[in-house]
Amino acid sequence: MGEQTQAQAQPQTQTEPPQSETPQPPPHHDSIATTTIAEPTPTELTNAPPLTSSPPSKIPFRPRKIRKLSPDSSDPNPSQQTAAAPENPKPRPTKSKIVQPRAVSVPRAVGRPLRCEGEVESAIRHLRNADPLLIPLIDAHQPPQFDNFHTPFLALTRSILYQQLAYKAGTSIYTRFIQLCGGEACVNPESVLAQSAIQLRQIGISGRKASYLHDLARKYQNGILSDAAIVNMDDKSLFTMLTMVSGIGSWSVHMFMIFSLHRPDVLPVNDLGIRKGVQLLYGLEELPRPSQMEQLCDKWRPYRSVAAWYLWRYVESKGASSTAAAVAAGAIAPLQQQQEEEQQPQHPQHPQQQQLMDSLSSLINIGACTWGP
Repeated sequence: MGEQTQAQAQPQTQTEPPQSETPQPPPHHDSIATTTIAEPTPTELTNAPPLTSSPPSKIPFRPRKIRKLSPDSSDPNPSQQTAAAPENPKPRPTKSKIVQPRAVSVPRAVGRPLRCEGEVESAIRHLRNADPLLIPLIDAHQPPQFDNFHTPFLALTRSILYQQLAYKAGTSIYTRFIQLCGGEACVNPESVLAQSAIQLRQIGISGRKASYLHDLARKYQNGILSDAAIVNMDDKSLFTMLTMVSGIGSWSVHMFMIFSLHRPDVLPVNDLGIRKGVQLLYGLEELPRPSQMEQLCDKWRPYRSVAAWYLWRYVESKGASSTAAAVAAGAIAPLQQQQEEEQQPQHPQHPQQQQLMDSLSSLINIGACTWGP
């Protein structure tokens, strides 16, 4: 009896939920309040599982709100993406640097040396057309010859040794220096650095000049300078690099470029002989300043070296420099110049004239005396 009673009661409990749903109240106004009270709250509907015929699942339903918290890249709503943009860190304002336009580094072409065939003739034709005042000077003298060529290191060494010395004293010291190094072919950075200041002083080279020679040799040994680089370097770069050597100034560089490298367009604006020549040529009351020299002689480009050579001869013809300019220009052999200096009577000279002679005599230091007439 008890089992039958339980079996009859069980279908009743199972069918209770559908019985509560099947009866629907008639559509009259009195039952509206009863129906509204029986409806669940929105929170109950949100959390409750959907009503299906299958038994309820035990896996908890993941609320929809959790999925909205995570950013969805595939969300087509642009408003959410726009709102999330300010969360990114703002880029730091970069400082605007003023970039100055840099000049394009075009390799400067080095002019043909004056020792090249036909170059002196081209220079003379140009100077005749550029400045009629140079025509009498060109007609009065033979064309210059640029035949001698020493290696740049030897020429710079010779320039340092001859500084502020008379030709005879400079030649004597240079000869002893060559013998100490083992000959002109052996004059190189290594042989110069092998000689101590005491050894150089024993042959008549001052301590200051010894430091100049060692500084030149060290710049060669460190790769700052080299014979190949000097030959291929343009005039402006060469001037900058050589003036870095102790004991080599602008005048020495200009003389080296004219007499050793035979560069065609060099104007030694600080040379007293050239300034005197420009003064005589243009009838100026005073010696022109270097800035005036650049303006007056600009028409001689690109053969200002040849024009300078004629100015030295012009000054020598006026007697302002005796025979010193002639030796510098190559009109008189060095031995004959020594004999004339010894036989020449001593006369008191004006300080400016003496300075002019010393400047022109210094041209011998760079090997200019080896020029032919």
